[in-house]
Amino acid sequence: MLKEFREFAMRGNVVDLAIGVIIGGAFGKIIASLVNDVLMPAIGLLLGKVDFTNLFITLGPGTFATLADAKKAGVATLNYGIFLNTIIEFAIVAFAVFMLVRQINRLKRPEPVVEAAPTTKDCPFCKTAIPIAATRCPHCTSQMQ
Repeated sequence: MLKEFREFAMRGNVVDLAIGVIIGGAFGKIIASLVNDVLMPAIGLLLGKVDFTNLFITLGPGTFATLADAKKAGVATLNYGIFLNTIIEFAIVAFAVFMLVRQINRLKRPEPVVEAAPTTKDCPFCKTAIPIAATRCPHCTSQMQ
C-alpha cells in the first residue's frame, strides 16, 4: 500500500496540484495585503478618512468607537467593513485568475484548420460527385470539359 501511495503522490498531476495550492496560498496573502494595506486605506481616504475595519454594527447594548473595543467588551458585532475588504479581495483574485486562464487559453488555442483541396466535383449533367481528375462521369457517361 505504501508503494501505491508513493506512486500516486509522485504522479505529475498530484505534484502540480500541490505546487498550485502552495503558490495559491502565497498569492492569497499578497492579495490580502494589497487590499488591506494599500487599496482600502486609499479608498477610505477618498471617502472621508473611513477605516473599513472599524465599520460594524453592535448586536448588543452599548456604543463602541472601534471594533477592538466592542470585542474586548464581548459584544456581538456585524463586521460589514471587514466583509467589504473580503469582497474586494475576492474580486481582485477572481480577476487575476481570469487573466491567467485567458492567457493560458490563448497559448493553448489550436492553429486554424486549413481545409484540404476538394477531391471531387459535381457532374454538370447528373449532379453526381465524381473525382476531379475524371474526364467522363461514371454515372451518366457524360464527357467532362
